[in-house]
Amino acid sequence: MAASATAAVVGSAFALGFNVVGPRSVSIEASGVRNSIKPVAAVTQPAWRSPSQITAKLPALRSSFLARSSVARALEFNPLLQSSSLKNVSGVNVRRNVGSTVCMASASDSSGDDPAEVAKEKKEEAQGFLAKYPALVTGFFFFAWYFLNVIFNIMNKKIYNYFPYPYFVSAIHLAVGVVYCLISWMLGYPKRAPIDKELFMMLIPVSICHALGHVMTNVSFAAVAVSFTHTIKALEPFFSAAASQFVLGQSISLPLWLSLTPIVLGVSMASMTELSFNWKGFISAMTANVAFTYRNIYSKKAMTGMDSTNLYAYISIISLALCIPPAIIIEGPALLNSGFSDAITKVGMQKFLSDLFWVGMFYHLYNQLANNTLERVAPLTHAVGNVLKRVFVIGFSIVVFGNKISTQTGIGTAIAIGGVALYSFIKARQEEAKIAKKAA
Repeated sequence: MAASATAAVVGSAFALGFNVVGPRSVSIEASGVRNSIKPVAAVTQPAWRSPSQITAKLPALRSSFLARSSVARALEFNPLLQSSSLKNVSGVNVRRNVGSTVCMASASDSSGDDPAEVAKEKKEEAQGFLAKYPALVTGFFFFAWYFLNVIFNIMNKKIYNYFPYPYFVSAIHLAVGVVYCLISWMLGYPKRAPIDKELFMMLIPVSICHALGHVMTNVSFAAVAVSFTHTIKALEPFFSAAASQFVLGQSISLPLWLSLTPIVLGVSMASMTELSFNWKGFISAMTANVAFTYRNIYSKKAMTGMDSTNLYAYISIISLALCIPPAIIIEGPALLNSGFSDAITKVGMQKFLSDLFWVGMFYHLYNQLANNTLERVAPLTHAVGNVLKRVFVIGFSIVVFGNKISTQTGIGTAIAIGGVALYSFIKARQEEAKIAKKAA
């Protein structure tokens, strides 16, 4: 734009310097029709006709040029365009008897707009699109949440097939996420929310439960099939209801208790005939259920005005600090002795490091998207989405790894998932009723 503006100014200056001593005859070709225009009145000859004088005037001319709209620029530097006979003419070729001057002006006023204003308009247009199609945006959040969750579970299990060290891998998950958060804060996306000592102390029990649940889930993943771990984790609503009733003293309705029956029954059926069953995988998954239940309880006590992205970032940082010591104590000697070398021998250094990085990235992003999705939808919608997510993970893991399951295990898993759906539906309805009652 600056180059075009300078060219136009130089062209106009030379036109005035060498072609304005008197009237000129002009021939104009417009849309294929040759018209004859009366001579234009003489233009007052400027006092700065020498090249040095013209050069000295260029900065002022350029500023004046950019301050006008495109139409005003064209009319100022080509007085012939003001002629009424040239209105509504699509193309004009002006030929002068003495010399020829080409003045090019942008067809849009945006050429002279402030870049900041242009960026602001584009941002507003994008926001308008998102506001116009909220269902499309929410659908994208759900799709990304499911996709990243499935990819994480599959890649995580593949890593454990050649590198069975869940404590170390759990720490890597959190470490990659923490680095991602720190880089995001440095770039200002999002802007880091300040944290004080009071909030930090409130997040410690949340982070302890988060770290314990995360590590125990990975211990179960390493010990048994992914589908079986997720079937056991379907019992989490049962532990949540029990903790609410007997720890927090909250009254749980009879329909909610009854909806837990098929969950317990289904998990029991699936466990009895699961081909990959072992007590280490089962107990660690049950421990994860208890840990995540208490994480939710402490999270409610630590409710703040901080956005979910910053809150999850702080929880990840504290959880990482808690996960590093047990990883070093429990698995450190074995890792240094043969763990790292065996893994590198099996898949190579590049793939080993790449797998650890991407599994950590997928873990962080799917958890972050789960929190972002929860902010966008009603409790019932999120509850149904969470149930469907578990179905997707179980189904894809069975297909990808070719896990053989008995008929009883399949039926038990289906009953457990159905019970989770029923519980989530009743629970979400009750939450929505409470919100409506408070708003009334």
